[in-house]
Amino acid sequence: MHAKDILIDAYDRIREEVHAAVEGLDADELNALPTAETNSVAWLVWHLTRVQDDHIADAFGLDQVWTAQDWEKRFGLDLPRLDTGYGHSAGQVVRVRVDSPGLLTGYHDAVHAQTLQALRTLTAADLGRVVDENWDPPVTLGVRLVSVLSDDLQHVGQAAYARGLLQSAAA
Repeated sequence: MHAKDILIDAYDRIREEVHAAVEGLDADELNALPTAETNSVAWLVWHLTRVQDDHIADAFGLDQVWTAQDWEKRFGLDLPRLDTGYGHSAGQVVRVRVDSPGLLTGYHDAVHAQTLQALRTLTAADLGRVVDENWDPPVTLGVRLVSVLSDDLQHVGQAAYARGLLQSAAA
């Protein structure tokens, strides 16, 4: 098995968990904060998808799906155009309101498709290419792909946990 096949499998798992975290929730459930200091399911899934979109596009020299496919307009958020949610305050978190799971999964699926297309082009040598010199040591493509993977899995796990909290409170 090649490294790109492992990465494709891992990113497929993120997609599966995103769908499981949001499908069947209504707008109130998607946007609810389990506590005042936590993030909503909608924010978590939007954020993890924005980070994947931003970082994969940058690493492979692609346009972000967010702007290239008009997801920014479909979401209509009161946030800066290229905001990914990094460092959001509680006030910014509540601005990420989503009316349906389909909007979140639609955007995530579009980003996932672009991610898989990029991953399918990988060679072993590509993984050592430096993609970000703002760190010491500089970040390679392989490190960036694993970093996004790790971040996304943590956030989708948080979304699943938040979903469980909301559903147990409603029961």
